[in-house]
Amino acid sequence: MTQIINISQANDNFLIEEYRQKQDKNLVGELFKRYTGFVFLISMKYLKDEDQSKDAVMQIFEKLFDDLLLHEIDNFKAWLHTVTRNHCLGILRKEQSMQKHLDRIKENAVFMENGQEEHLINKDKTEKSIGNLEKALEKLKPEQKKCIQLFYLDEKMYKEIAEITGFSQKKVKSYIQNGKRNLKIILQKMSAGGLILIVLSQNINT
Repeated sequence: MTQIINISQANDNFLIEEYRQKQDKNLVGELFKRYTGFVFLISMKYLKDEDQSKDAVMQIFEKLFDDLLLHEIDNFKAWLHTVTRNHCLGILRKEQSMQKHLDRIKENAVFMENGQEEHLINKDKTEKSIGNLEKALEKLKPEQKKCIQLFYLDEKMYKEIAEITGFSQKKVKSYIQNGKRNLKIILQKMSAGGLILIVLSQNINT
């Protein structure tokens, strides 16, 4: 006779082991119920933003479906604390990198793309350019988007990008060049990408 398990009363390690064997998503759902508040509070500690923290909770638990199959976990709560902290720090590093490039745009982008008129870059135009860049990145092929982000936002070298992605350095360079070319086309259609393109051109060796 099959034993019926009350998952709400089972301990964390049992739920994890059962999930590894059966891959029943209800088991991860039970962990979600138990630790949603825990993950949210840790996220708030680092991100200081309620909406960002709520998003972080969902992203972290979505990853559990794969992560629980990949990692040996003795103490789930301690492990989840580390995962949450690292996830939040990754978000903060990305924001800092974006801000760094935003500052660089403010400092270096003096001329519009055609080079004929000189303009002071006000906050609204700069933020619009950044927004258009993010939208344009989403339109790139995945491999181009990945390489562009690693090169410009994370400031990785070709060799480092190749190690992270598994692409050859020749492929990495090709994806960056083609991605930059496609970004230019997309941004031109958006009519507010000239400032971004100047910075991209200044920071790539082709």
